[in-house]
Amino acid sequence: MNRLMTPKLEEAINRYPLYSQDGKGKNAVCIAIFAIGNVRWFILEGSREDDDTTLFGIVVGLAEDEYGYVSLNELADLEIDCRKQGFGILQVVQIPYFAPQPIGKIADKRLQDFLERMAG
Repeated sequence: MNRLMTPKLEEAINRYPLYSQDGKGKNAVCIAIFAIGNVRWFILEGSREDDDTTLFGIVVGLAEDEYGYVSLNELADLEIDCRKQGFGILQVVQIPYFAPQPIGKIADKRLQDFLERMAG
């Protein structure tokens, strides 16, 4: 089992399968947030496929902020080696205690700026 798949996430993707929130814009419910360093994945939907889960959401903090799909297995395998800086190896984590809410209500400036650009 994937280290990032929790019972709470599994329940959320069952409630919000892929394509279930099309057209909702800022009212789409963010069901989970994953992070590594300054990169954040705001997950809106997901569907299990064999031994993996395809997630759809918004990623901010990479070269470009964008909507897109990501594999939960790929997120779990992602690592940044920061041993030379004294931090060890960083892995993607799910933000604990996040309660699902409309994406437009999440207090993240970069996310909200992206949503404004998309609504424009």
